[in-house]
Amino acid sequence: MSSTPQQPNPEPKEEPNPEPNPEPKEQVKEEVKPEQKEIKNEETKEEKKEEKKEEKKEEKKEETKESWKDFIYNPRTGEFMGRTASSWGLILLFYLVFYGFLAGMFCLTMWVMLQTLDENVPCRQDRVAHPGLVIRPHAAEISFNRSDPTNYNDYIQQLHELLQRYNDSIQERNDLCLVGEYTEQDDEPIKKVCQFKRSTLRQCSGLPDTSFGYAEGKPCIIIKMNRVIGLKPQGDPYINCTAKRDSPLQMQYFPSEGRLDKMFFPYYGKKAHPDYVQPVVAVQLLLTKEDYNVEQTVECKVEGSDLRNNDDRDKFLGRVIFRIKVSE
Repeated sequence: MSSTPQQPNPEPKEEPNPEPNPEPKEQVKEEVKPEQKEIKNEETKEEKKEEKKEEKKEEKKEETKESWKDFIYNPRTGEFMGRTASSWGLILLFYLVFYGFLAGMFCLTMWVMLQTLDENVPCRQDRVAHPGLVIRPHAAEISFNRSDPTNYNDYIQQLHELLQRYNDSIQERNDLCLVGEYTEQDDEPIKKVCQFKRSTLRQCSGLPDTSFGYAEGKPCIIIKMNRVIGLKPQGDPYINCTAKRDSPLQMQYFPSEGRLDKMFFPYYGKKAHPDYVQPVVAVQLLLTKEDYNVEQTVECKVEGSDLRNNDDRDKFLGRVIFRIKVSE
């Protein structure tokens, strides 16, 4: 019998047990640690920076306090506000002398200028060489109902107030002057005033008729010329009024013919002539029933002299225009 040779059993291969590899863990640890260190380093750096900033701020505050204290008063140098006592004394002395000199120059120039001026006459009055005219009641449009006194009470009040200084009892204290002659008083220290009695305005004086004709529908308008110092109109000035319509409007003047007598000229100024009253002219409009409820345009001019009354640039130079409307 043949015997087969027995093959030796192959020895089982021993598989190596997988052992944990410690190297990766160490690598992870090594990788994590540097990052944490960097973060901590950055945080510490920032904290240090903030601490430094705070320290700098505190140092600056202390420095500013010390600098302000030193600026107000420095005990080391004895300076007050950056200057020593001698420096302050010199600069104050300089400004005292400088501004004193300026004040003296100003006072001297003012004194010299005042010596050239006349306290009674303006140095320049070429722009008012010709006077303007104004009316009372002071209104460009006069409108009222003659049956209702409340409509014209304001107008009457203005006329009464204007004529208070012309009351006969006051004017009798003034002088009687020569009619038609200038009252020149250049050399007299006290200027006399010529009489202009309120009673010379007659129906428009407010004495016989306290309503100045407004209750009857025949209103009075008082015209006066502005004062101009030294004015002596040539000729015989008078006031003339015309209505701008086809038919003439009946009017009556007080004083007669609307004259502005020469005896009231010249005027010497408010200081030299304190009680002066300029002449006035009253115009009564004799309206009829046909004139009621119709607006009347009236223009008054100073005529008969060299006073200008036709300057288109100044509509009140030597003339005045007003409108009046009376209703029943």
